[in-house]
Amino acid sequence: MSTTETRVIVTGERRRRPLPRRRPESLNRPGQKRRERRETAVGYGFLVPWLIGFFGLTIIPMVYSLYLSFTRYNIFQPPRWIGLDNYVRLFTNDPQFMQSAQITLVYVLVGTPITLAAALAIAMLLNFRDKGAGFFRSAFYAPSLIGGSVSVAIVWRAMFGSDGPVDTSLSFFGLDIGGWIGNPALVLPAMIVLAIWQFGATMVIFLAGLKQVPKELYEAAEMDGANAWHRFRAVTLPMLSPVIFFNLLLGLIGAFQVFASAYIISNGSGGPAGMTNFITLYLYKRGFSDGQMGYAAAIAWVLLVVVAIIAFILFRTQRSWVHYAGDNR
Repeated sequence: MSTTETRVIVTGERRRRPLPRRRPESLNRPGQKRRERRETAVGYGFLVPWLIGFFGLTIIPMVYSLYLSFTRYNIFQPPRWIGLDNYVRLFTNDPQFMQSAQITLVYVLVGTPITLAAALAIAMLLNFRDKGAGFFRSAFYAPSLIGGSVSVAIVWRAMFGSDGPVDTSLSFFGLDIGGWIGNPALVLPAMIVLAIWQFGATMVIFLAGLKQVPKELYEAAEMDGANAWHRFRAVTLPMLSPVIFFNLLLGLIGAFQVFASAYIISNGSGGPAGMTNFITLYLYKRGFSDGQMGYAAAIAWVLLVVVAIIAFILFRTQRSWVHYAGDNR
């Protein structure tokens, strides 16, 4: 029987459909595979510069710094293995490190929430303003472009120093402080104010998130009798929670890395009374001023572990307060 005919084989009451004909393999298959391999090779070729930078400037230095954290190393002599001595010294015999850790923690826990709150407040104001919104967005965003520069830190030191504009203005109202920079009780608040002043990038992200909140939700809440606070709590915050999570994570990581402003304002000393001696500045002083590169590497890895733990906690707890579109939880 010809294989090209449609056949139905009947065995009693059981019928079987004919087996499908096998299609011959494409004659262009080998050429197609060669073309795919060539395209893959080209793609990896474009990735080579990035891979070189990633391994040469990130992975290999990180692994080497981890090794150095278990050694005594001063750049001029070969590193000598000492095991966990650097880490034991950090937590048991270095009060300056514990002070710098406390100062950094206060800076992070106070400055980050206030910065997020200020950015969200300004973003909500700009979201309901059409006239001149572009100008105000640019004006509020500009400080974030230059906030981490050396020049701004110098200006900030002059503004909050003795006989500076801030001190002079407060003296007009009878508050003779004598400068914030030289006052151990006020220099950290001055640093936090500088961090808050740089909320522009966070504000722009919040503003983009607010633009995505459906207006129908506000209208429905208003029809149900919800006032402005209830609409903010029941509509704005849940819909904006992914953006809040993103800004919170980046804000915490950035706050732990503060260095330039602390170095300039304190002239690299970490003063007064060590109140600007953040972990990154203390790391720099130990490594480059004292020549204790192995000890500085240990400080860097402790900082990395702390930031990683905080990020892990945020990711683990986000399911309880972050609401994504289409999430049916």
